[in-house]
Amino acid sequence: MTTTPDTPAPPDSGPLAGIRVVEMGTLIAGPFCGQLLGDFGAEVVKVEDPSSGDPMRRWGVEEGGDTSLWWPVIARNKKSVTCNLRTPEGQQLARELIAQADVLVENFRPGTLERWGLDYDTLAGDNPGLVMVRVTGYGQTGPYAERAGFGSVGEAMGGLRYITGDPSAPPSRVGVSIGDSLAGLFSALGATMALVQRSRSGQGQVVDTAIYEAVLAMMEALVPQYAHGGVIRERTGSILPGVAPSNVYPTAEGDQVVIGANRDTVFARLAQAMGRPDLLTDGRYRDHDARGRHQSELDELITEWTSAVPTQQLLGRLHEEGVPAGLLYTARDMLGDEHFRAREAITTLVHRTLGDFPLQNVTPRLSRTPGRLRWLGPELGEHNDEIWGGLVGLDESRRQRLAAEGVV
Repeated sequence: MTTTPDTPAPPDSGPLAGIRVVEMGTLIAGPFCGQLLGDFGAEVVKVEDPSSGDPMRRWGVEEGGDTSLWWPVIARNKKSVTCNLRTPEGQQLARELIAQADVLVENFRPGTLERWGLDYDTLAGDNPGLVMVRVTGYGQTGPYAERAGFGSVGEAMGGLRYITGDPSAPPSRVGVSIGDSLAGLFSALGATMALVQRSRSGQGQVVDTAIYEAVLAMMEALVPQYAHGGVIRERTGSILPGVAPSNVYPTAEGDQVVIGANRDTVFARLAQAMGRPDLLTDGRYRDHDARGRHQSELDELITEWTSAVPTQQLLGRLHEEGVPAGLLYTARDMLGDEHFRAREAITTLVHRTLGDFPLQNVTPRLSRTPGRLRWLGPELGEHNDEIWGGLVGLDESRRQRLAAEGVV
């Protein structure tokens, strides 16, 4: 690690220190849950297919390169073991490993673990305190449960895709795999809540996360707006209808700045920054409702002002007056920003082939037992000897035989 906190945390630190997580699953939804648990101190043992591993190992490979820039992030703080879960011996190995775990995270289609003899009742027979986190497109029950479900479909069904983008264009993708990540986030929350309950009862349980429901949870008043008002929320681009001014505005240098000044008191400060106190007595802009009715013309007026002012001068003036405003950041802006640097929002670990590897730090920040980054995504099967040999207790000859047979 090339940047460290003032007081380095010991290896077993973090609020989830002492918790062992077995992660079975691929891509983002399940593994993001494992990433979050690992960030806060859990020992995360990722089980991967011996022949190929998680497909994320090949995502984010830049043109001309052969190293994934995504895998080191989503697999950080994890240990990798290989196990062919499609074989009876691999299934038995998995069962022995899970018997020593606190949490199992999986995102296979419903019924897959049951076919492998790894259903919850069987696993809980060996380990009554096991918390089993199951992440799927539609959940474990219901008429759609058996369907294949990706994050994009969950975003559509959960309502996010329809309302995202410019109203003059078809629905748009957010820009990141938000459906998968929300499912992983809610799964991590569910796992920790189940662990708290286990500390009282001694009993584990199943956490059932559906991607579409994780998206639906973020949809604010979208459902009651229709049920009680007959209103279907539509795409509105960069604005929230009736809330003004709150938009993205150009600067003299061609940058884009977000300004949020829809409260009456904040709009007064914006008018001061613009040198336009007359706006406060103009009937079109004098209060929240009036500004909402004249949103378009107010945005045009602000755009005329911002587009004549250099970026840093504009931001300086707005911040001085107490108007919420900020540049639309790219990764380049983040890496050069003093606030990111002061809070170590981006930290740097050393990659085995790429050297310094900057990536987002742990969030949220805990004052007494903070999470931390310990290492980047591991090599495939890097921890086979430690886990299969040390934890599960397989002797070396058996491990070599299983490797030769493609089981590990």
